Amino acid sequence: MKKQFINTIKAGDTVDDIFVLSEKTLSQKRDGKNFLNITVSDKSGSIKGVVWDNVDQVSGITAGGFVHINGKISEYKGILQLGVKTMVAVSPDSINPLDFIPATDLNIDDMYVRLLKTTASIETGYLKELLEAFWNDEDFVRKFKTAPAAKKMHHAYLGGLLEHTLSTAILANKIAGHYKDYYKGIDRDLLLTGAVLHDIGKTIEFDYKFSIDYSVKGRLLNHIVIGIEMLDKKLRKIKDFPEDQAILLKHMIVSHHGIREFGSPEPPKTIEAVLLNYIDEIDSKVNCIREFIATEDPNEIWTSYHRLLERHFYIGKK
Repeated sequence: MKKQFINTIKAGDTVDDIFVLSEKTLSQKRDGKNFLNITVSDKSGSIKGVVWDNVDQVSGITAGGFVHINGKISEYKGILQLGVKTMVAVSPDSINPLDFIPATDLNIDDMYVRLLKTTASIETGYLKELLEAFWNDEDFVRKFKTAPAAKKMHHAYLGGLLEHTLSTAILANKIAGHYKDYYKGIDRDLLLTGAVLHDIGKTIEFDYKFSIDYSVKGRLLNHIVIGIEMLDKKLRKIKDFPEDQAILLKHMIVSHHGIREFGSPEPPKTIEAVLLNYIDEIDSKVNCIREFIATEDPNEIWTSYHRLLERHFYIGKK
C-alpha cells in the first residue's frame, strides 16, 4: 500500500515508495558520463528528480510505468528535487490506480445528468439529433465521463473533461441569453452545441489507465483533429444536416484555442466561435488557478510564483 504522496513531501525527507515514472530524459555530464532527468507522479502531483548513479541499470525502464524509488528530497532554487539512489520497475498487477490518478471531487453521474438537461433545451432539430447521436454511443459516453481534460494544465484528473464541458455549456447558455437580449444573430443552439463538442477529441487524445499521458494518436494528431474526425462520423449518419451549419460547427472546434500559437489552425471568425474561445479560456484559467492555490500554504497571503501565468496570486487573510 502506498504511504508517501508527493504533496506531503518536503525538503530533507527520505523517499521509499512507488510512483509513476511520468518522464525521463537521458543526458550527459561534463565528464561524458550519463545521468537521467526524471519526473515521477502520483494522484497528488509530480516532482522532478535526477538519477546520477547506475544509470545504465535503470535507463531501460519505460516512462509511463511504475517504479519503486529510494531517494532523498532536496531543494534547488526554491523547487523540491528528488535525488534517486535506486529505482526499480514495479508490475502494475499490485497497483491501486486510485493512488496514482487524481479524480474530480464532483459526482460524475450528477454532472452528466445536468449536462443532458442543458442540451435537452436545444430547439434546433438537427443539432439535437447530433448530440443525441453522441449520448446514445455507449463507448463514447463511458470515455467522456472518465477522461481528463489535460495532462497538466486544467482539469487534469479523471472526470475533468466532463466537469470542464459542463461548465463551458452552462457559461455558453448564460452568455448566449445575455447577448440575445442586446444583439440579433447570436445562435444560442449552435454556441451551446459547440461548447459541448469542442473537446470531444480528448476522449481519445489521452491514455489514463494508471497515469495521464498522451496516446499515440493524441500525440500525433491532437484533440482538435480527432474531434473533427469524430464529428464527421456522426454527421454522416444524420440525414439532411445543413452543410453550412456543419462547417460553422467544425470551425468552432478548430478555432476554440483562439490563435495558431495555442494550437488552433484558424482563429475564431464567427461570433459564436469568438464566444466559445473566451468561454473555454475563462473556465480553463479559473480551474488552473484554483488548483494551483489548493497546493499552496493556506497560512500565506500570497501564493508562490506561477511560472506559466507569470504572477503570484492573492489568497487573502483567514
